[in-house]
Amino acid sequence: MRNVQILICDDDVDINESLSIYLKKDGYKVIKCFNGKEALAALDKNHVDLIIMDVMMPGEDGIKVVERIRETSDVPIIFLSAKSELNDKIKGLEIGGDDYMTKPYEILELKARIKSIIKRSSATTEKKEKKEYKIGNLRIDQDSKQVTLRNKPIKFTPIEYKIIVYFAKNPGKVLSSNDIYKEVWNESEAYNIENTIAVHIRHIREKIEKDSREPKYIKVVWGIGYKLEAL
Repeated sequence: MRNVQILICDDDVDINESLSIYLKKDGYKVIKCFNGKEALAALDKNHVDLIIMDVMMPGEDGIKVVERIRETSDVPIIFLSAKSELNDKIKGLEIGGDDYMTKPYEILELKARIKSIIKRSSATTEKKEKKEYKIGNLRIDQDSKQVTLRNKPIKFTPIEYKIIVYFAKNPGKVLSSNDIYKEVWNESEAYNIENTIAVHIRHIREKIEKDSREPKYIKVVWGIGYKLEAL
């Protein structure tokens, strides 16, 4: 699982180390923590795709740590615990755990559950629309519908805004005038589409390019269309 990083939080050094070895053999990156304080600090400084959390630890137990994590993050979490009572499992899941396994556990089953959760989480993430796009010094905030260049706001018409967002969603991809028209106007046919798009592109360039005759962001691909450089 290339580039997937898993945080293991367990005060048992042997369990932590052995689990780390197994996961690294499967291609995962691993961050080892031995208490809740270390886990929270590591999560604050690193991108983490999944957390394996022990329940019974000195200081704050795993349940309390996950409650704090859930205040700011929806990272998938698997509880590992010697507590096998149904009430303990229900509590772990209710406060934000995605899965709960009891010790001792079968490593093959744990790895299968990790793989399943990461696959599901990745699919969900891909479906979520990005709220902000960054291309060089250009920033597009979809919540505020604001475009800034070097932190200075730029005024776009609604059509210009839709066009620049469409480009931002497809950096480096060549988009024809027909592609742009269908996306922005939600129509497949119109009179003189190429000229209509060219006019809007020119206006956008005048607002975001230092020299619109030598554009840095939106470039022409002759005979095909336009593309936004993935700077």
